[in-house]
Amino acid sequence: MPHTPDIVLRHAQAADVPAILGLIRALAEYERLGHEVEADEDALTATLFGERPAAEVVMAEVDGATAGFALFFHNYSTFLARPGLYLEDLFVQPAYRGLGVGARLMKHLARLALERGCGRFEWSVLDWNAPAIGFYRRLGAVGMDGWTTQRVAGEALRRLAGEAAQDR
Repeated sequence: MPHTPDIVLRHAQAADVPAILGLIRALAEYERLGHEVEADEDALTATLFGERPAAEVVMAEVDGATAGFALFFHNYSTFLARPGLYLEDLFVQPAYRGLGVGARLMKHLARLALERGCGRFEWSVLDWNAPAIGFYRRLGAVGMDGWTTQRVAGEALRRLAGEAAQDR
């Protein structure tokens, strides 16, 4: 009889920071963005487990080994006047794909969103990532045609903040 893997989901603790950083780096490599990772263990510890956590993490383990994670935070919909749950990162190590780990993480977050009164559960996906897009479609997600992500970061963010400070 084939082995049925034991999949466990649990909320991360500070001791998980090295594993979380490893998963972030693996995701960045998969997305061809490894050169953009600035995160380190100290920053993750401070921002995930410090005085005012900016996000939460659910760890996925298969037979006791770290298999993947989901990192998420709350946003807000003015149209709904309700919080939303935003999935920043979902990643399952290649060795554990096809076991249902990603689907279990997504279902867990959907339940969490409902328990917390969220009106939406959203995320972004790279347009070239056909496997992920197919996975999300199978879960019932729909693309948000007509919307594009906008970002101000680095020097542009500092410049904008400087200009905004002059407007006060």
